[in-house]
Amino acid sequence: MWLIRWIDANIERVVILVAYVFMAGIIFVEVIRRFLLSEQVAWSSTIPIYLFLWIVWIACAHNVRIRAHLSFDEVRNKLSQRGQLLCLLLDAVLWIVFSAIVIFYTSKQVLLSKDNFAIVQGTDDVMQWWFYIATPLAFSILIVRVLQNVAKDVSDYRNGRPLKVQTGMLGE
Repeated sequence: MWLIRWIDANIERVVILVAYVFMAGIIFVEVIRRFLLSEQVAWSSTIPIYLFLWIVWIACAHNVRIRAHLSFDEVRNKLSQRGQLLCLLLDAVLWIVFSAIVIFYTSKQVLLSKDNFAIVQGTDDVMQWWFYIATPLAFSILIVRVLQNVAKDVSDYRNGRPLKVQTGMLGE
């Protein structure tokens, strides 16, 4: 049970950190090799771009989780608690609908690149779909985070606790 809680609390951060370390490491090593040895591997300019997909979309899910996404907090803070809850529920519906659209269309792209055995440029056996899967996966995680937030919001509303309308970039 503790493992599931740890994964729930940290999965986005771990994926972002791993992808960022690999991306930065590849770029750092290959810049040094290019300027000192006048050589570089062919995939050094493509793999970091694909890793960036993982960073961006998983970070999107993380920011929804901590409510650091764009919102109109100044207006919401002036609303009643019921108005705040209605705005948060509207946010949830919009996030879920948008995510479902993204998942539907990007899954087609993943399957297309998988079925066509699309290889990352400069490599012999690294498949593009391994990177493209980040988008539908991240938006699936985003839906889970939205539903977790809705459950918390409804619980807070029912128990008379203040709703978490505004947050800092670090989830505070």
